[in-house]
Order: sequence, then structure tokens, then C-alpha cells
Amino acid sequence: MILGLPRALLIAGLALVPPSGLAASFAEIDARVREALADLYKTSPAAKELAAKARGMLVFPRIIQGGAGVGAEYGEGALLVGGRTANYYKIGSASIGFQLGVQEKSVAILFMDDAELERFQSSDGWMAGVDGSIAIASLGAGESIDTETTRKPIVGFVFSNKGLMYDLTLEGSKITRLKK
Repeated sequence: MILGLPRALLIAGLALVPPSGLAASFAEIDARVREALADLYKTSPAAKELAAKARGMLVFPRIIQGGAGVGAEYGEGALLVGGRTANYYKIGSASIGFQLGVQEKSVAILFMDDAELERFQSSDGWMAGVDGSIAIASLGAGESIDTETTRKPIVGFVFSNKGLMYDLTLEGSKITRLKK
């Protein structure tokens, strides 16, 4: 039996969205955010330097991505402004194409100017690549971040406990405020 495209996307999306009883508490999200940032900074001191210049930082410590023909991803995180949690968010997306398996990643999105941070905070739902273009940072020689990337208004890091991951995109991922 072949599922229609909208139905297949719905099923893939629901497979990764946790029931409210399984979703992390705000305290759990805060603890995971601190751990993820420690991992990122250990992997890349240059990321720590850039984060210190950011006006705000959105951190998703654990995004689960999986699929078998149709795929989806889901994660929960926090927006840090001035080093404190300003609000909590979820990220999700659905896709179709050749894919098989499950992957876990962490993401940190740095808002380098006040205008982009304000646009993000005032949105009802923010879509990467549509509402804001994210320059994914990669490390160059000497573990420095490409200077062209550091000049962008929004810079993203995709990483895991194994270090930075390359050639990944966040485009099409929808970010919305968590309500618990």
C-alpha cells in the first residue's frame, strides 16, 4: 500500500514528536543545553569566542533525525540571551527521499545582531532558510572559523559528542516556542 505524500509526511513527523508526558522539562532542557555548550566549546574554542560576541544563542542539545523513505526530525532547546534562558523552543522538519536510519545531533544558532534576534523572538514560527539564512560554521586551518562566516548575521554549529559535523543544513527546519 502506498501512502499519499501528505499522509506519509504526517506519519513521519508524528514518529519523532514526543507525547507531552515524554517531553523534557524546562530544567532538563537547561541542563542539556549546558552540557551541549560544554561539548561544543571543548571541540572548538573558536566557537566559544564567537558565542561571546553573539546577541543571543539558540541551543538544541539533542535533535533526533530518522527515516525510512520519509523522514523527520525533532528536538527541544533554549534561547540564551545574556547567558540566561529567555525562552524554550522546539525544532522539527519532515522530508521525503532516499533515507534510512536514525541520527542524533546538537545545534547552536548564534544571532550576531540585535535585528535578527528581535525578528526571531517576535515570530510565531521561524523557518531556517526562509525567515533567516543560517551560515553553517566549519573549521579551517588551525581550528579557526572562516572569517566570511563570522560576518554573517546568523551563524550555526551542527555538532555531536564526536565533534563538529560537516555538510549539514538546517534549511526547512521549523522552530516554534514551546508551551508546557
